Amino acid sequence: MIEELFGSGLSRELIVVIASALPVTELRGSIPVAMKLFDMPWYQVSLLAVIGNMLPVPILLLFFGSMARVVSWMGPGKRLVDLVFRRTRRHTATIERYERLGLVVLVAIPLPGTGAWTGSIAAFLVGMRFRDAILSIALGVIIAGAIITVLTLLGWLGAIIAGAVLAAVAITALWKARRSAA
Repeated sequence: MIEELFGSGLSRELIVVIASALPVTELRGSIPVAMKLFDMPWYQVSLLAVIGNMLPVPILLLFFGSMARVVSWMGPGKRLVDLVFRRTRRHTATIERYERLGLVVLVAIPLPGTGAWTGSIAAFLVGMRFRDAILSIALGVIIAGAIITVLTLLGWLGAIIAGAVLAAVAITALWKARRSAA
């Protein structure tokens, strides 16, 4: 999808915003790609990425329940909605326990399966008030944007740090899964 954006004739600024609004890439993918491919200052890329990442949040918070019901009417849609709910519910315990702070942390940690989309759906699932949810998600997006920007500016050192963190998370998850299976 992002590849099509590059050849579309859209401005590079709009490409950053659109790529940041997508559920898989969010700003975690758009910041490094934009900083690598476009000759734009890091602060401009980061600001555009935060704006783009926040665009779907109010829509998700306000209309996710209705959208999920409509999509669930179809067989493949129901499976997709069930998958999204199952994956997101793993994060709701943290939000229920720590409320707004838990949501900030969930969105701020730049790991796969976290971010504004997951945070919005999790906030919906726990019934968090719109104002609390949008402020918490915005703060988390800003923190995630800062982390990704710094890691990208560090170049290979940032890649090594990110790889080490991802490896540690994967090892911890495998260890927990093995312990619970025993």
